[in-house]
Amino acid sequence: MTNLEDLPLRDDLKGLKPYGAPQLDVPIQLNVNENTFGIPEAVALDIIQELAAEVIKLNRYPDREFLELRAEFATYLGHNLTSDQIWAANGSNEIITQIFQAFGGPGKSALSFGPTYSMYPNIARITLTSYQELGRLAQFEVTADYVAQQLSEHQPSIAILCNPNNPTGTPIDNTVIEAAYNAFNGILVVDEAYAEFSSNDSALSLLQGRPRLIVSRTMSKAFAFAGARVGYLAADAAIVDAMRIVRLPYHLSALTQAAARAALRHSREMLANVEQIKVQRDRMITQLSALGLRIYASEANFILAEGFENPNQVFEQLLAKGVIVRNVGIPNTLRITAGTEAETTKLLGELALILD
Repeated sequence: MTNLEDLPLRDDLKGLKPYGAPQLDVPIQLNVNENTFGIPEAVALDIIQELAAEVIKLNRYPDREFLELRAEFATYLGHNLTSDQIWAANGSNEIITQIFQAFGGPGKSALSFGPTYSMYPNIARITLTSYQELGRLAQFEVTADYVAQQLSEHQPSIAILCNPNNPTGTPIDNTVIEAAYNAFNGILVVDEAYAEFSSNDSALSLLQGRPRLIVSRTMSKAFAFAGARVGYLAADAAIVDAMRIVRLPYHLSALTQAAARAALRHSREMLANVEQIKVQRDRMITQLSALGLRIYASEANFILAEGFENPNQVFEQLLAKGVIVRNVGIPNTLRITAGTEAETTKLLGELALILD
């Protein structure tokens, strides 16, 4: 058998491991920030009908420009957006990859503020873009002055602000985004994967007159659509033209387009559980704080809890009880997704016993 080490792999990829959280068959999965409520049955049936209509046409390539889907996204987002300002791909990871392919690459640089989403350096690496992650301030926050100072000094080709930030849940005010945009001449990406869970204003309101600003979104989280792999962006129409240059032909399948269109038509039903998830998130903040843990402010569907002497041991103890959470590598912390009321009750009960 040939081993990976025997292949002429790119030098910068040698010794690296694939990205990914553990995929274990566990009753309560609170590790990858999915919407654990699932898709309402009535919506699922409509999605199935849309898929069935497409199946008989699968001998033909899909709409390369997915115009209907882009129009649905524009309607959903509002802010006077039009379909020519929308682009979509197979998850927001592919959206960010396409941004790096268009505006990064050899001789280009990307910058973010960590700890943040761990796919950013991976995407930078595979697109041959140099990547720098600067530290965050106290409480994992960033200020307008701090961000502007760093971007002005470093002048990256691409800067990424995750809002709310993963894995900390920290929100970023739009004044920070405005200051960031004005501080450098590159592309500013605001990754709003968890925007539906946040009470803060979206950066979508800042797009007008800012042609270098991109707002990235996903259907994986609030829409409970992680398995469908649908991400999208809103930006100036010129940005969308740049995405066309680097995308693979027919990159968004007919089935993906059909499922996403149906889900967007039912956006109210699909997002009905967002408020319940926020209730469980805030419940975890309150009850875990009472147990002596430090819980960082979160506007996402998860929390970052600090105060575990041995996070790996707590992870294994929870796993033994049928609950999986995430150790993201920040010392003494675990990241925990807000689940249903029953799932949260189980999580809180088991953690109380472990901490006791």
